[in-house]
Amino acid sequence: MDPQVTSAFDMTATISHGIRFIGDAIDVFGVMTIVIGIVWSTSHFLRRPTEEHYFDRYKIRIGRTLLLGLEMLVAADIVKTIAVEPTFTSLGVLAGLVAIRTFLSWTLVLEIEGRWPWQGSNSRNPP
Repeated sequence: MDPQVTSAFDMTATISHGIRFIGDAIDVFGVMTIVIGIVWSTSHFLRRPTEEHYFDRYKIRIGRTLLLGLEMLVAADIVKTIAVEPTFTSLGVLAGLVAIRTFLSWTLVLEIEGRWPWQGSNSRNPP
């Protein structure tokens, strides 16, 4: 085999491995964001659990943490799928994951803010 072809193949494999590592790092960061956010929110809630508005704050903090973590997990899936192995099967799996996570994000926004993401902020409390 030609040394230039071998060198190009090795470089491609190295780049692919690096991109997969970056995607895995983003995955870990997303999961850690969720875990740390839940621990932080729970520690704040446990200090004053007696009043109802503290439960609402707790729910909002957990929801925002989940939203941020889900966004990071979607970004990691995109990096790993598009950059490493862009086949029709992997793109289909990515589309399914993004659709599910988008639906989860929308329902979390609905739960936190009382409105769908595409609705204006003034539609939260209709007259």
